[in-house]
Amino acid sequence: MLTQLRNPNSLSRVIARRLPSLHSGVFHALSVLMPEDLARSDILVSKIEDAPELYMRVLERHNYTTFLQLTYLLGPEREQHPNAHIRVYHDARMAEATSFSPEQGIERLAGPDLPVRGLVERSWRMNRALLKWLEYLLAEGHSASTMHPTEDAPADLPDPEPMPAEVADESVRVE
Repeated sequence: MLTQLRNPNSLSRVIARRLPSLHSGVFHALSVLMPEDLARSDILVSKIEDAPELYMRVLERHNYTTFLQLTYLLGPEREQHPNAHIRVYHDARMAEATSFSPEQGIERLAGPDLPVRGLVERSWRMNRALLKWLEYLLAEGHSASTMHPTEDAPADLPDPEPMPAEVADESVRVE
């Protein structure tokens, strides 16, 4: 009997090759939600019948990228579920989840002590989950036409936490 050992890094390589198409899919789904007002408003809300309010908040704007938060406020406690932070690359027509969890916080996602394989697989899982949620939102009826600017963030939507200086100053090194 011949036993063949599978290369543990082969799955990561396959996923890494597929990530750009996943990021394109996320961008396409997100572009249906992003109104033209995104350039003029920092906070938008989408309200549709029998669904919680969907908030889109611009956290950062740059020439070719936008960093935004997309979240529902659920229940009487108005908890954020899910809470997605998304980097949109307008020139490349791609978008990726930088985090996707209700317990969102600043978390170190890359560095010399973290294996690349885990980063690739984590990115794949986050972006697949984000794409499925975006598809759900679109199926529910959310769209650019339902996203409207709002003057103030509700008290339930906390201000984003500033990135700690030690995290902001670290460069990502992949070996």
